[in-house]
Amino acid sequence: MTAHVATPQPDKHRDTRQHLLDTGREILAARGFSSVGLSAILQAAGVPKGSFYHYFQSKERFGQALLEDYFTHYLQDLDYRFADDGTPAIGRLMQYWHDWQENYCGPTGLGDCLVVKLSAEVADLSEAMRLTLRDGTEQIISRIADCIDAAIADGSLHPQPAHQTAGNLYQLWLGASLLTKLHRNAQPMNQAMTLTQNLLAR
Repeated sequence: MTAHVATPQPDKHRDTRQHLLDTGREILAARGFSSVGLSAILQAAGVPKGSFYHYFQSKERFGQALLEDYFTHYLQDLDYRFADDGTPAIGRLMQYWHDWQENYCGPTGLGDCLVVKLSAEVADLSEAMRLTLRDGTEQIISRIADCIDAAIADGSLHPQPAHQTAGNLYQLWLGASLLTKLHRNAQPMNQAMTLTQNLLAR
């Protein structure tokens, strides 16, 4: 007799919550936080207003959860990118910057980095969102520093203070991203790449 195996039921609560976060991310990445009302997000997601408050206590809490979700996926991507695959770590690190450059200057246009889009806007509006952005970026820098340490260990990069270098590079690329949005050309990203290559030259 074959045992009956129950089919897992979809988690409607989780799916609806994630759908709201995914929809909100697309809208906020394009339009910012303050200028977007809940009605625009709910209309785009096809979720009634009453249901929204079942998942989030406020728009601020929604913004914080959206950033937490963004960083969770971003850090997972970094862990995958920087994982030891037998190649020199400097190659994995440089590919990260090349992909960042392409995301902002390639055929798809400006990227949707929520750190670039929201940091200056929400830092003075929401302490919870500011702290989420702060903690998330610190974790990104830590991942970059780990990859720099790996590159030093495998001989593909000369010894240097990894965390300081990681912080300098991340600040460089955030600044270049902002200038790219202002100037609508690739020059800031090209300059960031040149400085990065010089800083990470063997």
